[in-house]
Amino acid sequence: MEKEKRNNQMSTQEVEKQEFKGRSLEDALSLAEHVLKMPREKFNYEIVTEKTKLFGLKNKEIVIRAWPKSDEEENAVSNFLKNLRKVFPLDLRYQIKKKDQLVYVIFDGEDRKLLLKNDGALLLAIQHILNKISQVKVQVDCEFFRRRKEKKLKELALQLAQKVQETGQEEILDLMNPYERRIVHIAVNQVPGLTTESIGDGFLKKIRIYKVEAGRQKPPLES
Repeated sequence: MEKEKRNNQMSTQEVEKQEFKGRSLEDALSLAEHVLKMPREKFNYEIVTEKTKLFGLKNKEIVIRAWPKSDEEENAVSNFLKNLRKVFPLDLRYQIKKKDQLVYVIFDGEDRKLLLKNDGALLLAIQHILNKISQVKVQVDCEFFRRRKEKKLKELALQLAQKVQETGQEEILDLMNPYERRIVHIAVNQVPGLTTESIGDGFLKKIRIYKVEAGRQKPPLES
């Protein structure tokens, strides 16, 4: 009981944050890795300041604040999926892979086809939840769904972009989630003279494809 009490007290205490300086973000992160004795995937960081100093010559300096990730943060994706299998009556298996600042979850199993029904609605819903609880970006996939989905959306976007170029009339696409919208935004904005914007509020939005007047700058892409 006493041990559990001490653990609870430790978990509620603020994690000590240390500051690190460098001429670039990479230099500051490398210093943090050396001092904390852990790879950058194992700690959180925030940029405190970024400025230019004058010492005869201009020298750039960036200051970050870094602190180790807790076990809860590190295992957020794994813990969620384990609990999901307990309450979700589907025969699913998964692999979790990490690369740089990205976590990949690859699904398999007898019931994997259910994840792909209705254009991958359940698969994308799981991805949305995982990104809400994870400190790093999460991508989920099953039977190369992402590759096929991206190809289909790019083809549609370029087909409509060509139509807008020829007719000069804007095109409005049906409601899409953020993942789908970003694919369309990137594809269309590579076409000279055309741009896009998201229309609506909430998770699902429509996309407008239209011509940009000569001399006007394209608006920034939706993040």
